[in-house]
Amino acid sequence: MANIGVIGSKGAMGEALRRVIEASGHDCAGGADKGDDVGELAKVSDALVDFSAPAALQANLDAAVRAGVPIVIGTTGLDSNHHEMIETAAREIAVLQTGNTSLGVTLLAHLVREAAARLDEDWDIEIVEMHHRRKVDAPSGTALLLGEAAAKARKVSLDDVSESGRDGQTGPRTSGAIGFAALRGGSVAGDHSVIFAGEEERITLSHSAENRTIFARGAIRAAEWLREAEPGRYSMEEVLGI
Repeated sequence: MANIGVIGSKGAMGEALRRVIEASGHDCAGGADKGDDVGELAKVSDALVDFSAPAALQANLDAAVRAGVPIVIGTTGLDSNHHEMIETAAREIAVLQTGNTSLGVTLLAHLVREAAARLDEDWDIEIVEMHHRRKVDAPSGTALLLGEAAAKARKVSLDDVSESGRDGQTGPRTSGAIGFAALRGGSVAGDHSVIFAGEEERITLSHSAENRTIFARGAIRAAEWLREAEPGRYSMEEVLGI
């Protein structure tokens, strides 16, 4: 049994995390939100789970490092500066950062990588995602995670081959590109499809999230796993052993 602290506790994910913590037999050490002292929460926690905002990342990492506790970061919309912060903190504590804590999405990314490694550039890759109307970043962190999996398998940088926001006279599709399309509406928790389109055939790998509980379950499983890990940066695939 562990005391798990929730950063971003008043949001929809925070509420889901609290429910899953209790159902898993752990104790919720408390919550921290904008204006709260994350350091005090870190002191009484065996692990932290952060689903807050990119602007809060540095303070959250600093609190975890000072307290010497591992942290799971599920916050999306991170840029290269945020990843540098994570790398620095990971020298002292165990950190797991991911665009999606769902166990199903983790397996989907593994399958995407396997497919992309075996299908050459004659197979175009398009990633389509849909989320609720309140989501503020696009493409989603999960879509980028899946794009990174495909790009890694093809031994290219996603930044170099990514295409999104097509509109107007765009010209033909660039060979080897990984395309993104983002849909927003309603209360969709998260739908993602990776389409491999070849000549006269297509392969589609998909995942649908019915509610946020699946992300909470994965995050708590990651927190459990991270408690036994040495300082370093980890992924959900390591949690699943794939």
